[in-house]
Amino acid sequence: MFVDNVKITVKAGAGGDGSVAFRHEKYVAKGGPYGGDGGNGGSVILKVDSGLRTLMDFRYQHNFKAHAGGNGMTKAMHGANAQNTYISVPPGTIVTDLATKEVLGDLVDNDQELIVAQGGHGGRGNIHFATSRNTAPEIAENGTPGEQREIQLELQLLADVGLVGFPSVGKSTLLSVATKARPKIAAYQFTTLKPNLGMVRLADGQDFVLADLPGLIAGAAQGVGLGFQFLRHVERTRVLLHLIDMDPNNGRAAVADYRQINEELRQYDPRLLERPQLIVATKMDLPGAKEALKNFKQSLSLSDQDVVEISSVTHAGVDDLLRKTAQLLLDAPMPKSQAEEVEIPVQKVYKYQENNQSQIEIKQLDEHTFEVVNSAVGSLLQRSNLNYQDGVMRFARKIKRMGVDQALAEAGAQVGDTVVIDDFEFEFM
Repeated sequence: MFVDNVKITVKAGAGGDGSVAFRHEKYVAKGGPYGGDGGNGGSVILKVDSGLRTLMDFRYQHNFKAHAGGNGMTKAMHGANAQNTYISVPPGTIVTDLATKEVLGDLVDNDQELIVAQGGHGGRGNIHFATSRNTAPEIAENGTPGEQREIQLELQLLADVGLVGFPSVGKSTLLSVATKARPKIAAYQFTTLKPNLGMVRLADGQDFVLADLPGLIAGAAQGVGLGFQFLRHVERTRVLLHLIDMDPNNGRAAVADYRQINEELRQYDPRLLERPQLIVATKMDLPGAKEALKNFKQSLSLSDQDVVEISSVTHAGVDDLLRKTAQLLLDAPMPKSQAEEVEIPVQKVYKYQENNQSQIEIKQLDEHTFEVVNSAVGSLLQRSNLNYQDGVMRFARKIKRMGVDQALAEAGAQVGDTVVIDDFEFEFM
């Protein structure tokens, strides 16, 4: 099975909590805070493996999770940093955040890496909070949670040349003749159910990757048949070989087929028609093919140089086609990756910022209950270790400086009312 589009969930590890501890050595006068920092959580990272060709490995595994960082310890010992979790993907994988629809990256080079879920940062231990006024603080920070997101992996094959055309025009046969690939070949439509790749090597040392893409039909750009499923792979190719069946007894009109395929390419992405395209007349060994080709050229006002005649059965014209294709590749530009066309968002790293009062939203849940809605306040709460009185007092001081107390008072909160921040409740004083 060829798998080229999957959705997975990635979750980075949380940072470890800072420690509250004190020195108790016999010969250390007055001791002091000695709690270490928490370790950083592991990130989830995609890494390109050139040995992969599909996203088959994700067919049965959709959830990936990195480990959390270790908690800080006494004697100022730092918690262990968690190892990152690496996920191998084939070259040509486009990564999209399903929630925001943003393209996070376009992975094309071997060993290229992309962080898709940033690990949480470890909290500071109480060794960092000693002051001249508070020499023995019972204050420590909790680690931040790791990022979690649902992403889509979409594979676009990396091929220099793509074979396009209606089903049964000879794409798979040409691939088998020009390369060592052995695609399934049969005399019925939709024999090819998945893209096939092959390496063309010419006598002069030139080589290029040739892709046999499943046959397109009318309406493929709107999802009809198999074409829509694999049209994405055409986007990567630098040169298109447009195969037209010249068998006069196939029941089809060559001119109509040619126009229909180009229309499907235009509807899917108009830029595809800007790619260098060679028209390839196939099955020229059959009786009546010469006359059919002559009518085809006259209808489209094409010269002999505009069309390459081949017979994959007798191999006539195949070498000439491959040489002309290699020549076109010399000047054909590389298609822009989606990462180049879309501004990639910067990886988000935790940074505490104090928001002013105008950015604090107060919701009155009932007569005596008020909810504080503010991302900075929520982050501060998550980072604060409220198991110690010093931590509670520090949290109270900080939210007061951020304007929470004043915002609550202006919203009508009275002493004794309940204040809710995320899942934490306390009494308004």
